[in-house]
Amino acid sequence: MSQTQSAINLDTENIPEEIPILPLFDAALFPKMVLPLVVMQGDSIKLIDEAMAKDRIVGLLVAKKPVQKDVKPYEELESVGTAALILKLAKTEDNKAQLLVQGINRFKVNEFTEHKPYLKARVTHIKEKEVKDKEVEALMSNILELFAKIVSLSPGLPPELANMAKSIKEPGVLADMIASTINSTLDEKQKILEIKDVKKRLKETTRIVNYQVEILELGNKIQSQVKGDMDKRQREYYLREQLKAIKEELGEKDETSVEVDDYKARIEEKNLPEEAKKEAERELSRLSRMHPSSSEYTVASTYLDWLTSIPWHESTEDNLDINKARKILDEDHFGLEKAKKRIIEYLAVRKLNPESKSPILCFAGPPGTGKTSLGQSIARAIGRKFIRLSLGGVRDEAEIRGHRRTYVGALPGRIIQGIRRAESNNPIFMLDEIDKVGSDFRGDPSSALLEVLDPEQNFSFSDHYLDVAFDLSKVMFITTANILDTIPPALRDRMEVLQLLGYTEDEKIKIANKYLIPRQRKAHGLKSDQISFTRGAVKEIITGYTREAGLRNLEREIASVCRGVAAKIVGGELESVNLKVVDITQYLGPAKIHLESKARIITPGVAMGLAWTQAGGEILFIEATAMKGKKGLILTGQLGDVMKESATAALSFIRSNAKRLKIDEDFFEAHDIHIHIPAGAIPKDGPSAGVTMLTAIASLISNKIIVKDLAMTGEITLRGMVLPVGGIKEKVLAAHRSKIKTLILPKWNEKDLEDIPEKVKKEIDFHFVDKMMDVLELALTK
Repeated sequence: MSQTQSAINLDTENIPEEIPILPLFDAALFPKMVLPLVVMQGDSIKLIDEAMAKDRIVGLLVAKKPVQKDVKPYEELESVGTAALILKLAKTEDNKAQLLVQGINRFKVNEFTEHKPYLKARVTHIKEKEVKDKEVEALMSNILELFAKIVSLSPGLPPELANMAKSIKEPGVLADMIASTINSTLDEKQKILEIKDVKKRLKETTRIVNYQVEILELGNKIQSQVKGDMDKRQREYYLREQLKAIKEELGEKDETSVEVDDYKARIEEKNLPEEAKKEAERELSRLSRMHPSSSEYTVASTYLDWLTSIPWHESTEDNLDINKARKILDEDHFGLEKAKKRIIEYLAVRKLNPESKSPILCFAGPPGTGKTSLGQSIARAIGRKFIRLSLGGVRDEAEIRGHRRTYVGALPGRIIQGIRRAESNNPIFMLDEIDKVGSDFRGDPSSALLEVLDPEQNFSFSDHYLDVAFDLSKVMFITTANILDTIPPALRDRMEVLQLLGYTEDEKIKIANKYLIPRQRKAHGLKSDQISFTRGAVKEIITGYTREAGLRNLEREIASVCRGVAAKIVGGELESVNLKVVDITQYLGPAKIHLESKARIITPGVAMGLAWTQAGGEILFIEATAMKGKKGLILTGQLGDVMKESATAALSFIRSNAKRLKIDEDFFEAHDIHIHIPAGAIPKDGPSAGVTMLTAIASLISNKIIVKDLAMTGEITLRGMVLPVGGIKEKVLAAHRSKIKTLILPKWNEKDLEDIPEKVKKEIDFHFVDKMMDVLELALTK
């Protein structure tokens, strides 16, 4: 905002003590100076109109920075300001007021008298006391000299300002004029406005002016250096052009020409698709016109490197010998018949129809069941390259689709990077942990994966960096997940899900002997004649130290035993060992896992249920007890809302059927019932515990113990129905691991036993029910 000294004088004696207050937010006005203002707020416009109708006097106060929202308006303003005269007023069509005001004198606010519709304050007007002595004259001379430097160094200030400043004889007015003109902060201007003593005001203004001179001189110095650097670069450009002309005369080629020719040959040799070839030639044309020192040159050359190194047409030949492929799969993995059968089917179809699209498989199951390693076996069986990409925690869409070339350091997405690394356009591409993909402000990677995993779309996958379509239809994508619920439905719909269940005890023994023990023996430098395990020792490790659906902990415990044996062999304590059951505690300590199923079901009110977790199935104990009270229901054990609702429904069913169950109806009037699920630190939720809660309460009230070695699962209704639940396969295997002999399951879940191993089905007695009364009949002892 331009400000200048005015020749207009006003008698300060005639200014009233109570004046309207207009806040200033980005400017400060000094006495004798002129300032243009724009007023937009309705209350302030009303203030201006009334001031124009009266004496045209307003008080200007600077708003404090930052403005606090939770304080009153007058508390946001400085206490010292400037009384001003409105010289001109003009109103625009959008109801804005444009003012030209001139400062009269400083004032100090004593108190605010009115707050609405605008501020008014009672003030004390500060009269200027001019002092002139040798020190003041020296300060004036010095500040004039510094101000002249500022004017000369600032292109935006007219040269006449320096002469105008010299014509001012009053030291206070000179300080105000210079302070209002220079590029100082609003806080610094307010500080000068508050200084009454003229000599102090001159000194403070001199300090600020001196700082501004240093800033401007430094800026001019930097500008000169930049101009010098530009002149130097221009000279270097002319010299390079001359050198280029000399080389052309001598028949020599510069480095740029050699690189351009190399890219041209690679484009021709690569036989790129039509769209990619056009893009490569366009980028090559741009590259030939750039200088190697240009940053754009690096971007273009990197893009051409990627475009000419991706395997557009290079493929590996599939091994379509089904018997050989089956042999390789059996060598690497025990069991997993469903997954192996699906791969053999794929190879058979591929042999009959080489143009068939590759399937999108999803291996779902608990950790340690062989999902990732199965992908490697498939690649070995088919004879393709194997690429693995972990999606756990990936939140940026650019990880899949790549960055656009406008970004510094842009690269293709990890799909295209993997294809380049594989050096073939038909590898086995494993997307690990697809259920753990996240999303945030950078995008949703699962949305980008929709195109990658859709056989109807991925033949023209578009990476943001390449900006040309790449055919992914020949790639065989395999995904893995612990749970399917967290995968977006649209993404899950594009995949063929194969469930990898947990292993039975017999399967774990065979896997340990065939794969885990030989692998850990080799990893620890032991020979087969130095360490061996009896079947009982392996079974002891499985039942006493690991309780999981997969094999990871089992392999860790075997590794611990191998380390202990290796230490003893190196220490000379033994030469070889054949480990038996009694030897295991020597290396692994006391057994960590004890079967609770027999020890805990000994009193009424304790029932055993089956739960599903990400790590497979688990046994869940539910305990109920009663105490004197008034029909209260207490639930403990970190239960979720669904389990709390199941407990309430179970109690309501028992109360409503008290006569049928031969229960005294007065029992509920005088007792509180407490249901507790141990392991209270672990959150639990889901509808499948409804049947177990019902049985526990019925057992408690009827004082009947639940049948030994019995577990159950199922959702309940107030009508007395038993509804189906999920995770049956995992729950049955968990019951088998815990030596459960009898299971009660919902009738509608009977079809889910198809995938359960025959050995497990033979060792467990299954009861399928659809009514809650049938559950109680089976569960409670007579």
